[in-house]
Amino acid sequence: MDRKYWERIAPVYDDEIFDLLKNDSKSLVRKAIRKLSSPSHVVNDIGCGIGKWLPLLSPAFKKVNAIDISAENLRIAAATYPQFKNVKYIRANMSSPAVTSLPKSDLVICINAILTGSLPQRSRFFKTMAAAVKNGGSLVLTVPSLESSMLTSIIGHQWKIERDLLSPAVNKNKALHKWNNLQQGNADIDNVPTKHYLKEELQLLLSRLGFTGIEFKKIEYDWDTEFLVPPSWLKDPRPWDWLVVCRKN
Repeated sequence: MDRKYWERIAPVYDDEIFDLLKNDSKSLVRKAIRKLSSPSHVVNDIGCGIGKWLPLLSPAFKKVNAIDISAENLRIAAATYPQFKNVKYIRANMSSPAVTSLPKSDLVICINAILTGSLPQRSRFFKTMAAAVKNGGSLVLTVPSLESSMLTSIIGHQWKIERDLLSPAVNKNKALHKWNNLQQGNADIDNVPTKHYLKEELQLLLSRLGFTGIEFKKIEYDWDTEFLVPPSWLKDPRPWDWLVVCRKN
């Protein structure tokens, strides 16, 4: 997913992009942010999109840096929330070698933004993000769960839920390509290879970037986020994203 993709998607962002804020029924992310908020602190919202988290962030922090790859996303956010005077909008491609630094902050939030299937781009994103957290600062990160994606796939095949959608006719080359993607943790969302993460993978990655006190929680969703018509018996366990909260040494 490059800048052109996000510029194109910006006008229909609400229709095309999964709304974690709306679907986080237990408000786990909001609670994590509030716990770490301070009127004297600066927060970086990396991958801010059209600014859905600004109504929570702006009143709770001294300054908000809203950072996104898309100029159109930032324009929409600024037009939607003109009342938030402590927000600075910054266009940056976190996966680009040209982005060498960002304003340092006491807290970084990054909500389902590190999705690229490219390992080099993903590595640059993580390193640039980590560098934007002050020593002693915190990170609130959410990412798609590979465990959840695999569970959905297993359930879909075992009980033949929407089997025409889950088991399309594919040639050998396409099947091999999908298998190679899956070995890297890339599962398709709307036919786009999207990075999903194992809990232990995240733990290792973040610890190598200098983060400690790494805590994990599941942001659970209803099954209709995975299947068009889930059977009535399909309750728990539910699909989830990972919420990670940690501190930089």
